[in-house]
Amino acid sequence: MLRTLLRRRKKSLSIEDVTVTDRPEVRRAVLAAALGNMMEWFDFGVYAYMAVTLGKVFFPSSSSGAQVISTFATFAAAFLVRPLGGLVFGPLGDRIGRQRVLAATMIMMAVSTFAVGFLPAYATAGFVAPLLLLVCRLVQGFSTGGEYAGATTYIAEYAPDTRRGFLGSWLDFGTFVGYALGSGLVTVLTVVLGTDGMTDWGWRLPFLVAGPLGLIGLYMRMRLEETPAFRAETEAARERTAGAGTGDDEVEEARQSGRGRLKEIFTGHWQAVLICMGLVVVYNVTSYMVTSYLPTYMTQTLGEDPTTAQLLILGTMVLVALTITVVGRSSDLWGRRPMFMAGSAALIALAVPSMLLVRAGGALLPAFGCLILGLLLVCFAGTSAATLPALFPTRLRYGALSVSYNISVSLFGGTTPLAVSALLESTRDTMVPAYYLMAAGAIGLVSAFFLHETAGRPLRGSGPMVETPEEARLLVAGSRTEAGRHARDIWMRLRHPGRRHHDEH
Repeated sequence: MLRTLLRRRKKSLSIEDVTVTDRPEVRRAVLAAALGNMMEWFDFGVYAYMAVTLGKVFFPSSSSGAQVISTFATFAAAFLVRPLGGLVFGPLGDRIGRQRVLAATMIMMAVSTFAVGFLPAYATAGFVAPLLLLVCRLVQGFSTGGEYAGATTYIAEYAPDTRRGFLGSWLDFGTFVGYALGSGLVTVLTVVLGTDGMTDWGWRLPFLVAGPLGLIGLYMRMRLEETPAFRAETEAARERTAGAGTGDDEVEEARQSGRGRLKEIFTGHWQAVLICMGLVVVYNVTSYMVTSYLPTYMTQTLGEDPTTAQLLILGTMVLVALTITVVGRSSDLWGRRPMFMAGSAALIALAVPSMLLVRAGGALLPAFGCLILGLLLVCFAGTSAATLPALFPTRLRYGALSVSYNISVSLFGGTTPLAVSALLESTRDTMVPAYYLMAAGAIGLVSAFFLHETAGRPLRGSGPMVETPEEARLLVAGSRTEAGRHARDIWMRLRHPGRRHHDEH
C-alpha cells in the first residue's frame, strides 16, 4: 500500500504528455523563421558595407570620420527603440500567439527597408534626408524588437528536445546568409558601378530588393500554425480562468495582462533575465564587430582596399554559414553551457592575436585574423537560438526573451560600431576593437558559468517533444521505470533505515 502511494507521488509520464512533432510542419516553421531573420540581416549587411557611401549621401558636409560616425549613429538609433518593440511585441506574442506577431514584424521590416531605397539624398532635400533615414531605421528597429525573440521562440517550441540546437541553428544560418547576400550584392555593385556610381544612385538598389524578399517571407509566415507549446498553454489558461471564482478571475486577468507579465518577468525571473542579457552581449558584440564594424575599420582606419576588405568579411560570413549547423548539432551532444564557456574563454584569449593579424596588411594575414573571429562567432551563433528560449517558461517566453534580448542588444550589441569607432577616434589606439571583444568575452564567461544545462531536456513549462511515436513510447516506459525505481528506493529506506548507512561503511 505504501509503495503504491510512493509510486504515485513521483508522477510518471503518460503518452498524452509527450508531443510527437510533425516533420513537414517543423521544416516549414524553421524555413519561415529563418527567412525573416535573413531579411533582417540582409539590411544589416547592406547598411554595414555602405556605411562610407551612405555617409557621403546623407552627411556630405562632415569630415570622412564624422560621416562614418553619423552613419553608425543612425544605425545605432534603430537599436535604441528595439526594447520598445520588445515591450510591445513580446507580451503580445504570449497573449495572441507567436505566428500573428511574426507576420506583423515581417511586414514592418520589409516596408521600412524598401522605403530607404526611395529616400532623397542630402543634396536634394537637405536636413530632411537624414531625418527620413532615421525614421526608416527607427521603424526597422521597432519591428526587429519582436523578430529574433519570436523566431527563436517559434523554432524552440516546434523542435524535438534532442534536436533543438541543430534546428535552432538554422535561424542564425538565415542571419549570416542574409548578411552575405546583402554584403555580396553591395560588393558586386561597387565593382560594376564604381564608387561614384554607388554614391550617385547605386546605393538604392540593395534596399529595393527588400520588397520582394518581404513578400516571400510574409507568405511563408501566413501559412504557419501556432506552436504546440503555445496551444497547450492557451488551453491551460482557459481552464484556469473557467475554474476561478470572481475574485480569482480578476487576479488571473491581471496576471495575463501585458503589465502583469512584465512584472512577473522582472520579479520572478530576474536571474534568467541577467543570464540571457550576458549571453546576448558576448554573441552580439562579436557579431556586430565582425559584420558591421570590421569592413569600415579595415578601409577607413587601416587603409585597406575596399574590395579586399569586403571579400574578406564576406568569406568570413560564408565560413560561419557553413559551420553553424555543425555547432548547433554539437550543442545537442555536448551541451549549451560548454559551448558558451569555451567560446567566451577563447574570445578573451584570441581577440588580440586576431586583431593583430587583421591590421598586419595585405590579404593573407588579415584572412587568418578574420578566420579566427569567424570561428569564435560561430560558437555563439550556433548555440544561442536553442539556449535563450529555454531560460523562460512558456507563458512568458516570448515577452521575457524579447525584453532581455533587446535591452542587451540596444545597450551593447548594436552600439558596438558606434562605440568602437568613437573610442578609436578619441584614443587613436587601433587595438580598441580587441579590448572591446575581451570585455564581452568576460561577460559571456560569467553568464555561462551560471547557466543551467538545457540540452536534450523539455522547455520550461512544456512537456517532452519527440520525433516519432516509438520515441514517445520509449520515453513513457523509461519514465515509469524511473518512477518505480524511485518508489522502491524510498520504500527500502523506510523498511531498513540503517541499511544504507551500513552499506556505505
